[in-house]
This record gives sequence, C-alpha cells and structure tokens, in this order.
Amino acid sequence: MVRPARFSGSFYPADPTELERVVRECLDPASEKVNALAVIVPHAGYIYSGKVAGAVFSRLQLPPRILLLSPNHTGLGARVAVFASEAWETPLGKVMVDQAFCRQLADRLAFAELDDSAHAQEHSLEVQLPFLQLLNPQAKIVPITLQHPSLREIQTLARVVAELIGEEKGQTLILASSDMNHYESAVVGKQKDEKAIAKVLALDPAGLLQTVAANQISMCGVIPSAAAIETATKLGAKEAVLVAYSNSGERTGDFVQVVGYAGFTIS
Repeated sequence: MVRPARFSGSFYPADPTELERVVRECLDPASEKVNALAVIVPHAGYIYSGKVAGAVFSRLQLPPRILLLSPNHTGLGARVAVFASEAWETPLGKVMVDQAFCRQLADRLAFAELDDSAHAQEHSLEVQLPFLQLLNPQAKIVPITLQHPSLREIQTLARVVAELIGEEKGQTLILASSDMNHYESAVVGKQKDEKAIAKVLALDPAGLLQTVAANQISMCGVIPSAAAIETATKLGAKEAVLVAYSNSGERTGDFVQVVGYAGFTIS
C-alpha cells in the first residue's frame, strides 16, 4: 500500500515544480553542516514555518534512514502507531518505508502496533517529506505517531530505538515534528515557548513534559520531542542548538493570536 499525499495543495504546493521551488527557497546550501543525532522541526504550512524547517534541514547531511516521530492530531489509530506499508507519496514521488526496521521496532515494543490508520489523516509527518526528498531522494523513513504514551513508555521507546540505531551507527536521524505554543499573543507565546525551549536546550525530556503541562503550553509535539531528546541522549548527544524561531504573525501580520515555530538540532 502507498499512502497518498493528503495535504498537498493546502500545507504545501501540489504542483511538483512549484513545490520544489518553494522548498529550495527555504533551504540555505551555504549553511554549516552538523552531525545531528536528532532534530525538532515545525510542521505548519510552508508559508508559516517553512523557513524555520528549512534552516534545520539546511544543516543536515541526511543519512539513509529517517525515523519520524509525530503527534497524533486526529485521535485515530493506536497510541503508538508504526507505519507498516510500503511508501508515502508526495507530488515529488514516493518515499519508501523501511519496513524491516518498522517490524523490528513493533516486535520489541509491547505497547506499539503496526497501524497505518493513525497516519491516514496526519499532516505533521507528511509536510517533512518534500524536504527529505530533495536532500536525499534515496532515504527511507520509519513513521511513528505518538498519542499520549506515559513517560515510562517514552523512555522504553527511546531505549529500543537507540538499541536498533546503535547496531547501525550513523545510519539514522531522529526527526520529531512539533509546533510550539498556539493561538495566544506573540508576547505570551514567546514567554511560554522560552520555557519549553530552555528544557530542550538542557536535554531534559522529563522537564520538558513537566514544563509544558505546568505552564499550559500548547506544544503539540511535546511527546515526540521528549522521545527524540531521550533517544538522542542515549546515543550520546551532548548539545541541543536552537537553529531558528519565529511565529505565524511574521507572515500574517496578526500578532494577537500566533503559533510559535522552533527548530533544533541535537548532537
């Protein structure tokens, strides 16, 4: 089975030529490259968060496998849903799934399921794919949606992923998909986002979860972000860097209700 593009024409252009042009405009080929173990990248429409996403992707030499962690915005499917089928499609073509890795992961995690239904209407992974396709057309993906796993389950997921990745060092990048605080003023949003950003920069996944909950920060991908940090530290990560930060008001001119976007590398 191939998952078709669901959000072309809304979150990003449906025309392949226009899509490639837009993605390339978001990228900076002169950007200094880092050997990242993980990244956190926003997932809004490209007109809003594409520049932040592009700033992160510009720093990467993409390996042959990208493990994609996303929130579950729809509530469909399993709590921890590993995509099982052959490929995802965008206007730029197919992105192949590393089905063997997906099966290994599901086999080792009692609370994970091979479940395509959780991914059927989820935008937060799909919008990452055109960047991957332009930067490494041969890369395979491991798509996982996370719907309210416990901290213990996040830690177990991180341990298992780290074990699998550790067997093939340098072959996998972990990508967590997340926007920051939603629909408050730019001033309040930035104040809230700075609290969450501090925990990411401290490589503190438990602290990130606690801070987001305690301060009512509507960071939709906080669980994927915590899982990415936890996994990266198990793989030896020592530093997180805030590559770019912006909000939707910079595009719309409306700073009364904004969504924040932050991009990080973890290495």
